[in-house]
Amino acid sequence: MWTIIKFDKKNYNFFKTELKNKLSCDYVLYCPKILIHKYKNQKLIKKEYNILGDYIFCYDKNLKNKETLAKLKFIRGLKYILSGFSTSQEEIVQFIKKCKEFENSNGYITQSFFSLQENSRYKFASGPFINKIFQIINIQQNKIKILMGDLKTTITKKEFLFNPA
Repeated sequence: MWTIIKFDKKNYNFFKTELKNKLSCDYVLYCPKILIHKYKNQKLIKKEYNILGDYIFCYDKNLKNKETLAKLKFIRGLKYILSGFSTSQEEIVQFIKKCKEFENSNGYITQSFFSLQENSRYKFASGPFINKIFQIINIQQNKIKILMGDLKTTITKKEFLFNPA
């Protein structure tokens, strides 16, 4: 059974070791991440971000038991376990499948995971145009025509990361 856990980022390593001690040996942690390339002082810096912030998915067959959940409540590094996860199993599994479907070979979520809309404004999160705002003119299968100021150009979906502005 999958559960959604909010953890303390500072105590993440303690959290993982405590979880390993409390759960069975075949538990699974899943945390969808995205890799962003930034230029700082003319150097390329790669930084990974958890797209769910400080939430993580945890699977273990024993999470159905209330006794197991009671043991987990006092783990160091755990803020809380979201309630209602038992009734939302189908949605959790669908979300995890969608995340895994859009992962690249290194395990990071690609830009194609996020839905794009024409005539909307976005801001680059990676590449040479970082923090520049642009508008999507046309979306094709692998390419996007954008308007950045007075400049019209075409970019590939897989090359850059961008967020709604």
